[in-house]
Amino acid sequence: PEFYAAYSARGKLVFPHGFDAATKALIDKYPEDEKGIKRFIKLIAGIRKEGMNQPRSALVRKLIYPLMPLLYPNLVEADRHTVGSWLDKYISNENAKVDLVAHLVYWGDDPYTLSMFYYGLPFSGFIENGGHFIKGGSQQLSDHLAAYIEKQGGTVLLGKKAEKIITGNGQVTGVIFRDYFNKALDPVTIYCDNVVANCAIPVVPALLDEPYASSLKEKIVDKTNSCSLLCMYLGFNTDVEKFGVKHYSNVIEGEDVKSLKDVKPNHQGDWSKRRFIFVDYAKVNSQLAPPDKSEGVICTVDYLNDWENLNEADYKAKKEEVAQILLKRLERQFSGIRDSIEYYEVSTSKTIQRYTSNPSGSVYGYAQNKEQTGNKRFRNNFLIPNLYFASAWAFPGGGFEGSITGGFLAALQMNKDKIWSVADDEPFVDQRIVPLLERKPIDENTLELRFEKPAVLQAQKGKYACLNLMSPKVTELDLPYRWLPIASSTKEESIRFHIPRDASSFVKSCDLMDKGDEAIIYGPTG
Repeated sequence: PEFYAAYSARGKLVFPHGFDAATKALIDKYPEDEKGIKRFIKLIAGIRKEGMNQPRSALVRKLIYPLMPLLYPNLVEADRHTVGSWLDKYISNENAKVDLVAHLVYWGDDPYTLSMFYYGLPFSGFIENGGHFIKGGSQQLSDHLAAYIEKQGGTVLLGKKAEKIITGNGQVTGVIFRDYFNKALDPVTIYCDNVVANCAIPVVPALLDEPYASSLKEKIVDKTNSCSLLCMYLGFNTDVEKFGVKHYSNVIEGEDVKSLKDVKPNHQGDWSKRRFIFVDYAKVNSQLAPPDKSEGVICTVDYLNDWENLNEADYKAKKEEVAQILLKRLERQFSGIRDSIEYYEVSTSKTIQRYTSNPSGSVYGYAQNKEQTGNKRFRNNFLIPNLYFASAWAFPGGGFEGSITGGFLAALQMNKDKIWSVADDEPFVDQRIVPLLERKPIDENTLELRFEKPAVLQAQKGKYACLNLMSPKVTELDLPYRWLPIASSTKEESIRFHIPRDASSFVKSCDLMDKGDEAIIYGPTG
C-alpha cells in the first residue's frame, strides 16, 4: 500500500511508494516547491545508496575521509543538517514541510534535532522498497530466531535477569543471572568467551566492575535519550475500511501544527491536539485477527514525565482519559469506527520502561540527533574486546532496521575476532521445563493439567504462574502461554492448573496434550 496518508485541516496527502510517484504527488500539491522537492527525493535516495556502500573498516574510513565530499556527497550534505534545517533551507511552503515529517514519530519527536541522515535512510527505503510486515506479528520473528538458536545447541532463557558481567585480565569471562520471579533462588554463573549486551547501554555500568563501570559512565554521561511512545492497541469486530480507512498508515495531524516549528511543542502538548498515527493492519494481510475482524494501533509520542509520579489509581485513570480522547478523535476522522471496537489497551512510556528496562521508555535508544549519528554512535566492542553492544542504543541506531542491523554487525565482528574456545558439550538444563503427568476435565467449562513440579518453583495455591507450552499443536492467532492461578497446594508433589475453556488456540493445544508433553513454568507472582 501507500507509505502513508496525512489528514489535516489543509486536506489530505497520500504519499505513494516509488520515487517517481512520490515526486509527482508532492509536486502536484506543492508546485511552487518543485525544485526543492526534487532535491529532497534525490538526497534521501542518495543517502540510502551511499550509506549502504560505506566501508566497514575503520582504517579505510579514515583513509578516505578527505574524499568524502566526492565519494559520498549526499551523506556529507545530510550530516550537516537536521531535518528541520534542511527543509527550511530548500522548501518554502510550511504545509509541505509538515507533510514531509508526518511520520516523524517513527524516528523521533523534533525535526530540528533529528539527523537528516537518520531520517533519510529508512524513509528512502520505504519509498523505494515498500513496507513489509511479518505475518502473525513480530513475535513470529522472535520465535524463529529462538528456534534457530536452540537448533544449533543453544539455550534461550526467559524470566531471568542479568546481575553482573564478570571480567578479568581485560576480558569478559562470564555472566551472573538470577530468576526474575524467585528472588530467593541462588544466582547462576555462566562462563563464556563473548557477551552481547543487547540491553540499554545506560543499564550496563551497574553490571560491570571497575574500571569499566566508571569508564562507560563517563562515555555516556552527556548523551541524550530519545522520546518514548504511547500505543493504543485496538481490536475491531469488522474490517474498518467501511468507515473510510483507505490506507495502512494514517497520520492525524495536530490542530495546532501550522508550521514545522510547531511539531515538537505539539508532541508535548494536550492530548486533544497531539498528532498521532493510526495503523490498519488489515491493509497488509498481517494475520493478526480472524478474517471477519481486524486490528489497529494508535501511536503517538510520549514522555515518562507525564506518568512517573502518578499512583496506580491515578495512572489507570489517566490512561483511560487519554484513551477516550484519542478514540474520540479517531471517530471524528472515521465516522462509525468507534462502535466497532471490541477491545482496546494502552501502553505508555512507563509500560515500555517496565518491560524493556529502557531508561525513560526510550524506544530509539539515544536520540538520533546530529551529535549522536553515524560513526558517532557506539560501535560493537568499544569498551572491552569481547563485550559487544547490539541494540537501538548502539550503532547504527534505533528502529527495527537499525536494531537488527546492529545485531548482524555484532555477529560479523565476533566471527572476525574469533575469540572462541572449545564449546562446552554439556547443555544448560532449564529446570523449569517439566512433563505433563495428567490431563482431565473438571467439568464442561474447565480442564485440569497436572505437571511435575519444577524443583525451583515455590508454588503456592492462589499465586499465579505462567504456563508456556513447549510444542503447542494449535497456534493460529494466539500465543502458547497463559498466566494462571496455581490450583495445587504447596504440599502436593505436582503442580495443577485449571484452564477455563474457550475457543482459543491455547486451550485447543491444552486439550490435545499427551502425557509427557513438556511445558515451561515461570513464576510464581501475584
